[in-house]
Amino acid sequence: MFRLAHLTDPHLPLPPARLRDLLGKRVLGWQSWHRSRRTTHLPAVLAAVQRDLEAHHPDRIAVTGDIGNISLPAEIAAARAWLAGLGPPGQVMVVPGNHDAYVPLGPGGAMPAWAPYVTGDAGEAQPAVRRIGEVALIGVNTGWPMPWWSSQGRVGGDQLAALEDRLAVLGREGLCRIVLIHHPPLAIRGGRGRKGLADAAAFRAVVSRAGAELVIHGHTHRRHLGKIEGVAGATPVIGAPSASAGNDRHGDLGGWNLYEIGRAARGWTIGVTCRTAGAAGAPFTASQFDLAVSP
Repeated sequence: MFRLAHLTDPHLPLPPARLRDLLGKRVLGWQSWHRSRRTTHLPAVLAAVQRDLEAHHPDRIAVTGDIGNISLPAEIAAARAWLAGLGPPGQVMVVPGNHDAYVPLGPGGAMPAWAPYVTGDAGEAQPAVRRIGEVALIGVNTGWPMPWWSSQGRVGGDQLAALEDRLAVLGREGLCRIVLIHHPPLAIRGGRGRKGLADAAAFRAVVSRAGAELVIHGHTHRRHLGKIEGVAGATPVIGAPSASAGNDRHGDLGGWNLYEIGRAARGWTIGVTCRTAGAAGAPFTASQFDLAVSP
């Protein structure tokens, strides 16, 4: 049994910013943080989620983006330190979100700074592949700088082509393929239009042709279960809430998901446990369901 913890959208506290740091699009995110997000994304909730996660001793941890808010250099450094506290790079795999690529930064951006956490076994960038026994984690990057008023994501043609090739190879090896992505590939609440994945249809087509056993995402701050129909069956698509949400103003209450994956007579069984933080230190609540995935 392989146990994968999934947390997303922690939105660490925004550090102080100088006026010159807020020129351009960053001023929108700064206003959003001080207007409402700072009272939603609470360090105490995130700390409780991390303690609960650690108590379940997962084999690996997947983080599907939006660790920061407006891509300040101080945020990128703080996120790197937070990841180190979550676990070593070999235990934690990350894909960036739109808030981690809020503005163009080049070599000073999140991807270079978090390289040990975002790259694959061979040091490759997204789509990055990490093999753990019979399971393969595949990280897909949808976090790119976007125009004002847009939190949209995209995969891009080159990454889509590489993803299809890698999914096909991993499928022939008989591995359970779990795709990590920030933006949901389905048109769901909080993930459409200017907030959605621009090339979602192309991504779904790749998964439909090449196959995958599970796709996990963040971005919407809501729990979600959907599917991508494929030539060999349906691929479950599961979203998780923000790991730091202390209220439901922007989505569901904070929490994380635990996936327990094992071989079945034909294909795989995936047990899903959704862990939700209780209010004011109350115990976590859990809801569970099982999936059967055929190759």
